[in-house]
Amino acid sequence: MKRRDFITLLGGAAASWPIAARAQPADRVRRIGVLLPAAADDPEYQTRIGAFLQELAQSGWSIGRNVGIDTRWAANAADIRRHAAELVALTPDVILATGGSTVEPLQQVTRSLPIVFVNVADPVGGGFVESLARPGGNTTGFTPYEYSISAKWLELLKQISPRLTRAAVLRDRASPDGIGQFAAMQGVAPSLGVVLNPVDVRDAGEIERAITTLARTSNSGLVVTASGLAIRHRDLIVTLAARHDLPAVYPFRFFVTGGGLMSYGPDSIEPYRRAAGYIDRILKGEKPADLPVQNPTKYELVINLKTAKALGLEVPPSLLARADEVIE
Repeated sequence: MKRRDFITLLGGAAASWPIAARAQPADRVRRIGVLLPAAADDPEYQTRIGAFLQELAQSGWSIGRNVGIDTRWAANAADIRRHAAELVALTPDVILATGGSTVEPLQQVTRSLPIVFVNVADPVGGGFVESLARPGGNTTGFTPYEYSISAKWLELLKQISPRLTRAAVLRDRASPDGIGQFAAMQGVAPSLGVVLNPVDVRDAGEIERAITTLARTSNSGLVVTASGLAIRHRDLIVTLAARHDLPAVYPFRFFVTGGGLMSYGPDSIEPYRRAAGYIDRILKGEKPADLPVQNPTKYELVINLKTAKALGLEVPPSLLARADEVIE
């Protein structure tokens, strides 16, 4: 087991950070726009932005001295579009965006302001970059996973729940990423003896109805695909899975620390540190077109033993031995 130190961001983007040794010229205050598809009090996103700001400080950027941050929080598509236009109108030097739901509206209003994204699964397919190696336009960033990881989710769910014969795959109806993730699972489902049921949802009500319906079928489980919708409603999803005794696998660790059974995916904080490095380079004169899109460097398996016990599941020793973190 390992410990993680989480950074608490106090006061939003107005927090001040130490001046690093490699200080930047103080003759002009640079501006960074930040667009986040979440509520401002979301602790996961507060931690992500805290890590981003800390890494900026390590590169010599001090808020109020040589850099200013304009942050916009948006919990729905309409707010994202509105805030995207607002940020572009401020003409920042660079914009940090999270997920395709923020990059697309930003690109609709600017093809010149530099954009660094995190958590865009298929930036080429989304039309955000020309290629991963040479983005070619005003946008570059960091992907959270490859679609093939989805097959691993289903394999892990079958391992921890051997009686599993049906699995609902919870997807965001508005996100094309769910299609790619589901396709990867379809490739392994027959060999595992599992029938897949794609469930497209768009709000909390549809999520609750879908999980309640799934619970009526015996030997069922839940695969939660990676999406902004799932992240926003993670507490509801984890609560419903527990209430209906459903084994479930999730894309990120914070689902499991919140009571979920198991996750397999990348570190959700590290891309924000890496994005700060790209933004530092852009502020110093490099172009997004010349900065390659980067993939995760590691995937982590996290298991919650307390949740497994509540579900009546005995975690195989082989699975425990492979886990990067076990929560008791």
